[in-house]
Amino acid sequence: MIRLVLVRHAKSDWGDARLDDHDRPLNDRGRRDAPRMARELAETGFRPQIVLSSTALRARTTAEAFGAVFDVAVNLDPELYGAPARTLLEKAAASAARQLIVVAHDPGMSALAERLSDGGIEHMPTCAVATFTWDADDWDAVEPLEPVAWTLETPR
Repeated sequence: MIRLVLVRHAKSDWGDARLDDHDRPLNDRGRRDAPRMARELAETGFRPQIVLSSTALRARTTAEAFGAVFDVAVNLDPELYGAPARTLLEKAAASAARQLIVVAHDPGMSALAERLSDGGIEHMPTCAVATFTWDADDWDAVEPLEPVAWTLETPR
């Protein structure tokens, strides 16, 4: 079974206009939501082998909160910053993990969630957690198969 969890980075701070987009930190709400959403995911029994994350500070900080709750490594990948849906899925498959979390950005995250849910998920708000499950052990089978189940949880 393959379980892919997509996490859009938590709410970021726009207070310093001089910061490069890549360097924007989480705001208070984001710092509160990320560990809470990670704990809620842990309560479902999900146990990731790895957390893949964009290198952007807001994504990295979100991923570190999930990594801490699950006690798993966070692997940073600069190609996940602003990545389209196709790249997000390719990076997940390339990890070869059967249970993993990918933390990245919109519009790619929402586009991938919408595609995998066959339109059921139209938008992933900040710190949303979408889980997709396939009855397959090989990533090559994921793309042509619809997931047997999917969920969407949001911090609100």
